[in-house]
Amino acid sequence: MEETAIPVCASAEIEEGGKGRRFAVSVHGDDATGFVVRYGGAVYGYLNRCAHVPIELDWAEGEFFESSGLYIMCATHGAVYAPDSGKCEGGPCTGARLRKIMVFEKDGAIFWAPDDYVRPALA
Repeated sequence: MEETAIPVCASAEIEEGGKGRRFAVSVHGDDATGFVVRYGGAVYGYLNRCAHVPIELDWAEGEFFESSGLYIMCATHGAVYAPDSGKCEGGPCTGARLRKIMVFEKDGAIFWAPDDYVRPALA
């Protein structure tokens, strides 16, 4: 896995329940974005696409959490997701999940790993 890992940012840039970091990916040949956030001391990565309507979640670049820092929230329709599982806990897509992207920390940096669905950006 690590041989295909792609750097996202320095670990210190992602604060607990704070601003996340977007990164370019492709899905079925189309440009898209993924994102990484920190919650419960761990990093989590997801495709930046609401489970309700396939639109980006953040209300400003990297702003994924609602005001309490406990849930990821879709800026458009207010769906709230558990940061550690991606499961929708309330809103129009309750029970659905965000598409997970494998992320990990190593040597003070955060990386993501492509899979069969989420691939490196084309450009």
